[in-house]
Amino acid sequence: MGNNVVTKLQDLNLVDKFLFDEVMEDTESYEALISILLENEIHLLTKPETEKELRVSPQLRQVRLDVVSMDRSKKVYYTEMQKTDTGNLRKRSRLYQAQLDVSLLEPGTTNFNLLNNSCFILIAPFDIFGKGLYRYTFEGTCRECPELRINDGAIRIFINTEGTNGEDFSQEFLDLMKYVTESTDVVSQSSDSTRLKLIHKNVRKIKASEKMGVKYMQKWEELAYAREEGKVEGRVEGLVEGEAKGEKIYLIKSVCKKLTKGKTVEVIAEELEEDAEVIAEICKAAEDSATDYDYSQIYEKWCGFVNG
Repeated sequence: MGNNVVTKLQDLNLVDKFLFDEVMEDTESYEALISILLENEIHLLTKPETEKELRVSPQLRQVRLDVVSMDRSKKVYYTEMQKTDTGNLRKRSRLYQAQLDVSLLEPGTTNFNLLNNSCFILIAPFDIFGKGLYRYTFEGTCRECPELRINDGAIRIFINTEGTNGEDFSQEFLDLMKYVTESTDVVSQSSDSTRLKLIHKNVRKIKASEKMGVKYMQKWEELAYAREEGKVEGRVEGLVEGEAKGEKIYLIKSVCKKLTKGKTVEVIAEELEEDAEVIAEICKAAEDSATDYDYSQIYEKWCGFVNG
């Protein structure tokens, strides 16, 4: 199970989901962030929404976006902070793009040119593509004619804070790359960026807030309680089936409950603080069960994947 030692709110960095979401609820902070990341002046029209859930239908998986907002030209920006490499972020970005696009048009709309332009930004302290770049920007291009772009208004951008091509970026951008994983007074003060200092001002405000401290502890305690409950129930079942199997079956039950709510592998892994690969194996084992989950059967299939 996950680590039971809580990181203090004051010790969180922007790379941590709780702090990122709380900071980016502020319009000026989110505006500053994407302006630095894109090295372009962005002016937002709407207040950012955090942890926005999108679902095409009750039968299909939902997605939860960290931060979403729209600029004055009606272009939609949605940004994800990803602390760990789940190994499926490329296809995850594809799913997010699809779900967002569907949500942007009213039912019955036939003029697809009304679809907003969009920009997906994923920020991570690791290199998904292994080329050493700070920023990877993807737009549809033609294989046979590389200079031809599809121009459908959709852009996907992956930020790697550990890039090595610093000569291609502004000092402000490079300062932000360091600040994402070291959100401290020292890093902020060493930068001349007024936008970075604006973000840090909000970070300090949140870290000093007693209300935010309570909210953070409540979220952490919910996770800790779920983990402890799992251990207790696992031990009870372990009297008959063995402690290890009991805990695994409880984990399967927890995953299945979240599957019935349409949650994705990534969301379930994050909420249960489990490795995404483990959660993906359980979800695969549960595929044939639909909503009528047979936990013992799923356990046997899961063991088959692991041992196979």
